[in-house]
Amino acid sequence: MRKSLTLLAAAATLSTGAFAADYAIDPTHTFATFEIGHFGASVNRGRFDKKEGTVQFDRAAKTGKVDISFDVASVNTGTAAFDKHMTSADILNAAAHPKARFVSDKFSFNGDKVSEVSGQLTLLGKTQPVTLKANAFNCYDSPMLKREVCGGDFETTIDRTAFGVNYGVDWGFPKNVRLVLQVEAVKQ
Repeated sequence: MRKSLTLLAAAATLSTGAFAADYAIDPTHTFATFEIGHFGASVNRGRFDKKEGTVQFDRAAKTGKVDISFDVASVNTGTAAFDKHMTSADILNAAAHPKARFVSDKFSFNGDKVSEVSGQLTLLGKTQPVTLKANAFNCYDSPMLKREVCGGDFETTIDRTAFGVNYGVDWGFPKNVRLVLQVEAVKQ
């Protein structure tokens, strides 16, 4: 009887994907940057400096989950006045919506490599589906941390007006914003 219960417990563990490893976002190697055209003359760029999150990843089962948040008030464009305007009610409204969040439980693979992560992006209290295309993805044993690290460079383009970010559209600023996410997470 004891052997049967042990086998049932092992089978239940296998069927629930309990072999997925937990990873914590490495904030020193994780950034979300954005790019938006400026009157067709140049491209405004910025990033969010404060972030946190977790990843569950099972390479063998080809499954994963991610939950990552960015502190909107930590926007960094390299210009203090622009940062202040970005966090104002005109654009990101950091006072009312302090976090941007991406949540996913759908990883697509090309062989052993993650090729896409599809999920939900919440910005300004509005949630929209987003698919992040992987430009690079790899897992490696970190010689400094003595643990496995997985990560990649991902990108997508969003229509900012779907989230209520309408500033400058009437002046000709584009609706589309390119998002580039550099993510590395350390196995726990």
